Amino acid sequence: MTLEEMRRIKEERGYSLFQISNYTGIPVVTLQKVFSGQSKCPRKTTIDRIEKVLLGDEEIYPGRSHVYRMNTESKGIYDELSHTEPNMVKDSVPVYIKTPGEFTVEDYYSLPEDTRVELIDGVFYNMTAPNIVHQDIASFIHMSIYNFIRKNKGACKVFEAPVDVQLDCDNKTMFQPDVMIICDRDKIKVDKIFGAPDFILEILSPSTRRKDKTIKLSKYENAGVKEYWIIDPMQKILITYNFMEEDWFPVVVPLKGTAKMAIFEGKLEIDLDEIMESIEEFGGNEG
Repeated sequence: MTLEEMRRIKEERGYSLFQISNYTGIPVVTLQKVFSGQSKCPRKTTIDRIEKVLLGDEEIYPGRSHVYRMNTESKGIYDELSHTEPNMVKDSVPVYIKTPGEFTVEDYYSLPEDTRVELIDGVFYNMTAPNIVHQDIASFIHMSIYNFIRKNKGACKVFEAPVDVQLDCDNKTMFQPDVMIICDRDKIKVDKIFGAPDFILEILSPSTRRKDKTIKLSKYENAGVKEYWIIDPMQKILITYNFMEEDWFPVVVPLKGTAKMAIFEGKLEIDLDEIMESIEEFGGNEG
């Protein structure tokens, strides 16, 4: 795989260097040199790890430690330096080491405000900015749910990202679902949702599709989410999971006609033709 091919796939899948670093165990500074072309003869093992991730293997590298420089003004993570020991860092700026699985909600809140990540079981996952079709679909579904609840004078509330969800009520996980419905208003706090939403919608993108279809699926079911929808703009399908059924199984339908929401006993139908029109107008190849 050439450098241009790696750059192209990186952009298409929406990866940041921080995310590739988590998946490969390669320090961000090394990745910067590789992708900028500064490193003329990178090691074969380095290129092999990068190619493995770019070709779709997004497993977190298990043997990696993170060393971060701390920004003393914002008290947040400022820059990842390397995977060396603290005494090997040559400046006097405070550092600390954590490996994937050790990060907490406190670390999440200490990040700069413009950093978009989710924290899942102590691991940070980078979130790229959503594209236009993603935003259009999320807004349409949010509006459809909002109008239904308001018309029927319902007690539930619907929210659209970015809203923090402390799913497991612990200090290891913080999600930002694309759209969610909360019917237990005690879970709605000033700065977050504390506990599992009743309904969650995620819209797939190249950099999140594996996470949304595997890790999040398991987390949402175990946390007590009642219904989970996934819209895949690339495949032009809707996948629904009704966790309220004892023997649930995924239902996959094309984006055509309407789809009924189980939590509202099928009384709310989402217009899938409208979603398909958005994909056709704004493009769904990149999710």
